[in-house]
Order: sequence, then structure tokens, then C-alpha cells
Amino acid sequence: MTSRPRRLLTALLTLLTLFGVTALSGCSDSSASGDGGKITLGFSAWPGWFPWQVAQEQGLFAKNGVNVDLKWFDNYTDSINALSSGAIDANSQTLNDTLSSASGGAKLSIVLVNDNSTGNDKIIARDGITAVADLRGKKVAVEQGTVDHYLLLLALQEAKLTEKDIQLVNLPTDAAAAAFVAGQVDAVGAFAPFTTKALERQGSRAISSSAEFPGAIPDHLVTSQKLVKEHPKDVQALVNTWFDTLTWIKNNKDAAIKIMAKRGGVSDEEYKTYDAGTTIFTRQQNLDAFTPGVTAQHLDFSANKIVDFITSTGLAQQRPSLDGLFDDQFVKATPQ
Repeated sequence: MTSRPRRLLTALLTLLTLFGVTALSGCSDSSASGDGGKITLGFSAWPGWFPWQVAQEQGLFAKNGVNVDLKWFDNYTDSINALSSGAIDANSQTLNDTLSSASGGAKLSIVLVNDNSTGNDKIIARDGITAVADLRGKKVAVEQGTVDHYLLLLALQEAKLTEKDIQLVNLPTDAAAAAFVAGQVDAVGAFAPFTTKALERQGSRAISSSAEFPGAIPDHLVTSQKLVKEHPKDVQALVNTWFDTLTWIKNNKDAAIKIMAKRGGVSDEEYKTYDAGTTIFTRQQNLDAFTPGVTAQHLDFSANKIVDFITSTGLAQQRPSLDGLFDDQFVKATPQ
């Protein structure tokens, strides 16, 4: 597996301003040229986003009348920066990262909930460490600013600890997992598929996961607000394609797993172990999530909780505006 750091909480907008879009390796210079024009859609390593690969290989974008340049990013951070700067039209990213980009001034719209992480983000510890409270004074590797850093902070908070109570070792996610397997650190925060690597260490175990924090890590299709305003038919076609893809996967499970496992760089059997840890959202679950509410099931509630957390911990410098962020018109218009 190549290095695929996932879900950065800081958008690095200062670097974008200094160096411009051309500094982003692997990014497309194109943007939507109009309804029927080419849409550049970014995605990276996460089980909830691999269905886009199925959509491409099965011709489902074309079936829905949208011309998509599906852009794979080895580095998830690059995809976030590409969307924030306008180098791509849409991206697969978390609510956490979208809020961070919005706090830096990016005008974005969440038009679809792909999934919730329900166990595929984990804090994994060596033999002898059985609970998060046991991490006091221990070396914990995690990529600072990612949602696994966020998960670690949530877990520490629940255990009545803070980041100051551990020795945080900042490493890219793939390197963090490798360092843990090599015995260089006591614990690691990682996401699938790197959790598979981390658990190769004899006696290791997950002591916390995203399953314990429902709604904390939702993943989305995020577009520029400009795309929504100027080319709504293209956005609708992307959302329609997603639900068509889920139907195809349901009816062709083995073939779909083969496609997604290959894109993830893991075996079919390894990919199957990720199933329970990523809850793919149905159309109804999307509608429920977009509805305002007072539980983690609802995006507005989760967003405000995440903003409180990332601003209080310094992961974001200012509260972003939520105006225009949650746009459910396309899910509502999807054929049932």
C-alpha cells in the first residue's frame, strides 16, 4: 500500500495562497465547463469512497449523463486542498475536514453522505495496554490534524486525559502504522486499510474506535458552491450515480469487492473485514442526516459539536459559517 494520509483537519490554505494551484501535485487544472461538461471528482483511500471506482468501471457516470474525470489522490490532503482552491469540482472528504476548509474561507456544499465510520478508525495498542487510560506517558503515533488525531483526542477526553498526558509522535498514517509494528511506539491512531498493517504486531489490539463515537466521523461528497449554483444538473447526476452504484454493488457483491479491494491495495478477504466498520448510508439515512436535530444522527448537530472541539483544541482558528454547507436538494430529487 502506498502512503495515503486521510482526512486532514487543517486545509493549509496559506500554502495555497503562496504557491497557487499548480503546486498541488496530481491535481487537475480543469473545472466544470457546464452541464454536460467534464466534472473532476476527487477521492482517496477509504472504504466508503471506493464505490466511485465501481461507478467508473461500470459506466454508471455515463449512464446518468455526466462526464466525470475521477481523480485518485495518493495523498488525501492534496484532494482537500484541490477542492478548496478550485482545482477540482468535487471531492470525497469528511465533515471535519470540510469544516476546517470552511473556517479558512472555502465555499463548499455537502450534497451527499457517503457513510459514517463505525469502527474502521481505530486506536491500536501493544500487548499490555488494555484501555485508553493506560496510554498515560506512552508514545502514541498519529498524523496530527487527521480525524484519527481527532478520534484520539475524543478517546483521551473520555478517559479523563489530555494530549499532554501522552507522548504524541507525529507521523504520516502509513509510517505511523509501520512504526507501531516495528515496536517504536506503544500505540497508533489509524484508519482502514492501515489498521490491517498495525494489527500485524503480535498481541496488539484496538482499545478504541469510531464505533464508540457515533456520528463523529461522517464522510461526504462535497462540491464547490459554484458548481451547485452554476451546474446543478451535473451535481444531481453525481448523486444519482452514487445510489445507482450502491444498487449495482448489492447485486454484484463479489465483483464489486474485487474492484474496491484492488483500488485499496488489499486482498478481497482483507477488504471484507472493513464491511462493518463503514456504514454506507441509504437515501433515507441521508435524508435523516440532513434534517436538523439534536443528536449525532443529524449533520447540523454533529457539525456544531465538531466545530466546538476543533476550535477549543486549536485544530481550527475560527468558527466557520454553516450557511449553504448542507444542501439536501439533490438527495431529495434522487429517484426512489
